[in-house]
Amino acid sequence: MTTKLERIAIVGAHGKIARLLIPDLISQGHEVVALARRDEQLEHLASLGAIPRRLDIEKASEDDFAAAFGRSDAVVFAAGGGADGDIERKRTVDLEGSLKSIAGAHTSGAHRFVQISVMGVDNPVPDDAGEVWSAYVKAKRDADAALRASDLAWTIIRPGGLTDEDGTGLVRLDTAVDRGTVPRADVAAVVGAVLRLPQSGGYQWELVSGASPVDEAVRDASDG
Repeated sequence: MTTKLERIAIVGAHGKIARLLIPDLISQGHEVVALARRDEQLEHLASLGAIPRRLDIEKASEDDFAAAFGRSDAVVFAAGGGADGDIERKRTVDLEGSLKSIAGAHTSGAHRFVQISVMGVDNPVPDDAGEVWSAYVKAKRDADAALRASDLAWTIIRPGGLTDEDGTGLVRLDTAVDRGTVPRADVAAVVGAVLRLPQSGGYQWELVSGASPVDEAVRDASDG
């Protein structure tokens, strides 16, 4: 069984995965509310057919998030401060952005929530990983834990190493998989498939390239 979510809000909508996801969602008949903070980003998102709305993840309050979501049925958290660079942004974007999105979804009435995370963040961080990577892993791990503790219909996708290669439409999706890589296009396709399948709520999966067509992989994982 599939479901029709009329309007889907995307936090971090100008990221690489989100920009691949938006046309897919629109082609399926969804309205997409694309949240970003810069004028040029909003203009680009509008050109993709999305409804652009300004939101500065780090400065916005929970109420600002709820107002931006409006009457959206679902929220996709696709934002990230990156695995390199400013340690502080791992907290303010990857963790606090997710927490405010979860709260905003509750307030606005969005019942479905899909979060793009990172493979392996529950594992111990090596001593030589560096402060930035350690902060990034902690932020993602804590954001995932907060979403799992919510009463939203949540799904967490934890891809392996991301590439910009063309999507193959073939993936491996399970609670735990061997490390590997996956094109961003296939991550976007999995998110789209998850949003179409109500029974995918309440699952956390790791994702790499594999041999199963995306829709089949999501259905099989949801039946597991």
